[in-house]
Amino acid sequence: MAAEFDASEFVDDDFQTARKSPGAADSSRAPSREEVDAKVTDMHQKLAELKRTQQELERERASLEDIRRRQVEFTTGRQEMIQNLTRGVGLLQEAEFAARRDAEQMAKALAGLREGLEKVQAIREESWSRENLNSELTRASTMVENARMEWNAARLKFEVLNGPTAEEAAAEPAHATLGDALREKSYAEWCKLGLALTWPLALAALGIFVILLIFLLR
Repeated sequence: MAAEFDASEFVDDDFQTARKSPGAADSSRAPSREEVDAKVTDMHQKLAELKRTQQELERERASLEDIRRRQVEFTTGRQEMIQNLTRGVGLLQEAEFAARRDAEQMAKALAGLREGLEKVQAIREESWSRENLNSELTRASTMVENARMEWNAARLKFEVLNGPTAEEAAAEPAHATLGDALREKSYAEWCKLGLALTWPLALAALGIFVILLIFLLR
């Protein structure tokens, strides 16, 4: 009896394996120029993509750093201005209170000075008679003393009232003129002035020297 037909006996396993994976037979083959060029082109594209990604990341990083810097400046400036404004409000409130107090005191002092001035100016000596001279003089002296007390009290409170008197104000221009004249002199003029002041002493010393010399020569 003839043997049955087996189809697997006529199949080349090596051929079938090589057919299924054609690159396996060429794995040791050197790459061609076209393949190398293709790989180089692919690498350039990947590098360009990475460079674009790096540039985008750099721009994003710069933007974030700018935002962070502005946030720090805002926080620092906000805290600084809160401190300065709080301090300024406190100082100005205190200064305003002091200014109002001084203004009220100045208004009272001004009213007192005006009242004293009116009373002193209202004194009329020509209306006094021999009969009321004593009483009118006492009343007028009292008004003057009250005005002086008001004046002295105002001078103690307000420094502006302690300016130079009329005599001092008249003497200041003369002092200033003398000082200006002395400062305007040159060195030669100072030498002449010194010679004019010292030549009598020099002449007297020379006379004494001549007398002593004559006495010694005898």
